[in-house]
Amino acid sequence: MVDVNEQSFNVSSLFTAMEYVITLLKLVVGLGILNVWLLRANRATAYRGSNAKTMREEFATYGLPYRFMCVIAVLKVTLAIALLASIWFHRLAQPAAIGMALLMLGAFIMHLKVKDPISKALPSIAVLAMCAAIATL
Repeated sequence: MVDVNEQSFNVSSLFTAMEYVITLLKLVVGLGILNVWLLRANRATAYRGSNAKTMREEFATYGLPYRFMCVIAVLKVTLAIALLASIWFHRLAQPAAIGMALLMLGAFIMHLKVKDPISKALPSIAVLAMCAAIATL
């Protein structure tokens, strides 16, 4: 026979564990996006589209104008900050995660457009998956 108090403790522990996981995902996505767009935008990485060395070159590789890159930068930085803020203001989590997921879907499509190997698209896929988890859990 299961003790009711023991069962409710297990459910409570599960919810607490999920809250920690969601908080960790918000931190990973939010800080990761801020790192890419604020600290590493002008640095080469293994994940830039085609042979681009900077974010500006990457957007040019995709056939997108500089002003579009600026719009995406503002959206991603804003949504990253909203995800971080959602640790305390929970109502921000779902819209910020959905918005970021849509942008990551766009990033993945751009990698497909220039026929990048899947390894270059992995960060966009991973962030998309994390945002889906944040939005649905």
